[in-house]
Amino acid sequence: MRRIFVMRRKRCIFTAYYAVIMYVHQKDNWTDFKWDHEQILPLLGNVRHLQGRLIGKMGNLGFRLQEEAMLTTLTLDVLKTSEIEGELLNKEQVRSSIARRLGLEVSGLVDSSRNVDGIVEVMLDATQHYSLPLTEGRLFGWHAALFPTGHSGMYKIEVAKFRSGEMQVVSGAMGKEKVHYEAPKGGLVEMEMTKFLQWFNNGAQVDPVLKAAIAHFWFVTIHPFDDGNGRIARAVADMQLTRSDGSPQRFYSMSNQILTERKKYYQILEKTQRRDSDITEWLVWFLSCLERALQNSEDILNAVLVKARFWERHKQTNLNERQRLIINKLLDGFDGKLTSSKWGKIAKVSSDTALRDIQDLMGKGILQKEAQGGRSTSYELIID
Repeated sequence: MRRIFVMRRKRCIFTAYYAVIMYVHQKDNWTDFKWDHEQILPLLGNVRHLQGRLIGKMGNLGFRLQEEAMLTTLTLDVLKTSEIEGELLNKEQVRSSIARRLGLEVSGLVDSSRNVDGIVEVMLDATQHYSLPLTEGRLFGWHAALFPTGHSGMYKIEVAKFRSGEMQVVSGAMGKEKVHYEAPKGGLVEMEMTKFLQWFNNGAQVDPVLKAAIAHFWFVTIHPFDDGNGRIARAVADMQLTRSDGSPQRFYSMSNQILTERKKYYQILEKTQRRDSDITEWLVWFLSCLERALQNSEDILNAVLVKARFWERHKQTNLNERQRLIINKLLDGFDGKLTSSKWGKIAKVSSDTALRDIQDLMGKGILQKEAQGGRSTSYELIID
């Protein structure tokens, strides 16, 4: 069964077992982090090599292809950082919200909801304005964007301010909860965040990628807000990773890889938060996860190139706006099978018009019937 992590205020009574647990933030000078350089340096070197290679590959693409790759990556990042917390966003809304805010010319834009716009604003502020200092005011703005109604689900929370109450991370059904972590007391949060922000903006010199890993762990350990700590911690890490790349263009998604490894992500956080200030195991996991994210960015690049080659091949083909809309959805990864009824719903046309559009594309060698049969005929793109 999948573990579900929720944020709740601390209860007044704990069992004796949980009362004796010492978390890292309860140790003296807990932020004097240390690690085993012999384990970290080879991983860090490989990550930096992969970063440089990816940026070089993308630099060889044209401007439009770079824009498309970045839009695809940012859309993935926003979708997956929310999915880690159990929130499923609409892909088309996310893509449209990002495209509007970046001023990209993209067809088939749709309206987006407030919660989609909120997480998009956070991610874009973190990555597009990565060189600006991270301040309390900026974090409060991010938090307000994530919770525009002042509620998390049905519960009213403190928004755009550090939490005043105490906090546990728990899982399990009511009455059978398992406590995974207890954050610093509410009265200590502002002091802890002041120290964190001073370090993040002006701290001792450390490799920028390592700093992203440390910042992620440090922030989520403080757990400064009533809710949204995971998403903001990942935004802070993405901000620092963008600094390490030296460019606001995003071509890999750490959140997508974290989602794939979510169980291990929570396990390693919990384990490290119950130790002293040696964070070697966390850094090894973070760097290894980032390494896999960079390797998997090849899939994004390949998808962009397939799309570019397709439109280059059909640049002289006469197509209407409905056809271009559906073709782009297929190229971007259409959910499920394309049928004439789905075509009609997406393009908002009658079934007869949808069928004529489809038959026209089949005649032009763009669509074909899927080989797999069924009660309704489905269609797929012809990709050379």
